Amino acid sequence: MKVLIITYYWPPAGGPGVQRWLKFVKYLREFDIEPVVYVPENPTYPMVDDSMQSEIPDDIVILKQPIFEPYAWAQIFSKKETKTISKGIITRNDKQSFMQKMLLYIRGNFFIPDARKFWLKPSLKFLKKYIKVEGIDTIITTGPPHSIHLIGMGLKEQLGVNWYADFRDPWTTIGYHDKLRLTQRSIKKHKVLEKQVLSTADHLLVTSYTTAEEFKEICTTPISVITNGYDNEMIDSVTLDTKFTISHIGSLLSGRDPKNLWKAIYDLTQENEAFSNALQLQLVGAVSDDVLSSIKNEGLSDFLDLKGYVSHKEAIKIQRSSQVLLLIEIDSKETRCIVPGKLFEYMVSQRPILALGPKDADISKLISDTKSGYFFEYTEYESIKSHIHNYFIDFQKGKLSSSAIGIEKYSRRELTKELAKILKK
Repeated sequence: MKVLIITYYWPPAGGPGVQRWLKFVKYLREFDIEPVVYVPENPTYPMVDDSMQSEIPDDIVILKQPIFEPYAWAQIFSKKETKTISKGIITRNDKQSFMQKMLLYIRGNFFIPDARKFWLKPSLKFLKKYIKVEGIDTIITTGPPHSIHLIGMGLKEQLGVNWYADFRDPWTTIGYHDKLRLTQRSIKKHKVLEKQVLSTADHLLVTSYTTAEEFKEICTTPISVITNGYDNEMIDSVTLDTKFTISHIGSLLSGRDPKNLWKAIYDLTQENEAFSNALQLQLVGAVSDDVLSSIKNEGLSDFLDLKGYVSHKEAIKIQRSSQVLLLIEIDSKETRCIVPGKLFEYMVSQRPILALGPKDADISKLISDTKSGYFFEYTEYESIKSHIHNYFIDFQKGKLSSSAIGIEKYSRRELTKELAKILKK
């Protein structure tokens, strides 16, 4: 069975967006499915990780076509603001500069569904010919960017192919949508496009049960939940940090700012000299100015270690050498469905997880079911403080660890096996 996979993110892209389908492609052949991948020839990736190239099967067919990227032109006005927005780091509305407001308004209202929309027409023209010549009858699109799904919808309508639309994140309920300064007309257009895509696809793939329930309210298309997962990374043996490192790996957007967490950590440094001497707050990846200000205002500057963006392989090493791993999601109803891929990598790292997010978040049940750590809502100051203190006591005794249970089903190979079953139905 040959399947065409249409994606924007592909090595050398860095960040979580590239990993889901890179890993599926890595294992699909084991289940008698031959993947063909279609990607942009000249993308403007906000993050680059050359180490991901080694995971691409040697003889796989990769198709490429040029893409027009407005982000390249936007950098003429403000390179810093453009780069920040393209990474998804958007300052709180009351702190946005005039330039950021203008760029967000243009991005939100002139590029619907997103700034990669110009890849639609050339992709349809190229892929229609390729699909006919190669006799491909099954395609998969993955978003965001959700403009990729418009390619799938066009191919479905014009060729009648079997189309699977994969949503790594939701569309109109994604956390940053309300920051794009959308007009009512633009909001309506997004909702119309979303419904068209959801209703036209033959099958929807989503990463969380909450997203599945949201989509069921919009369409009657069959939906399957295939979460993100972990791979059995070949990492050299890692030594645990001698410091009490509390590490967050990945972007910390403006909305991921649990002030009670920062306060709890600071208060422990004031109450416990040993804690103060051992503490290191390690942030790996892009961090918004809003979050940095909160951390520094809470008095944690002396304990802060900003690593910046690192390769995926290096991120895995840091996960496995840290004492405690932070997982922070935006505290809003819309983000209950977000299940980041790093959660599963955290689980297999054998390091305890301290997670914060909205009430009834999907990550809460996953962490509880696997016994891989603890989840708290943003308001739970005393509980957060108590658990960090308990972690520190175990650290002092040399007993701080985690042995998650039942996580084998989240391995990339097992998830690909589930995907293959769906594709062959």
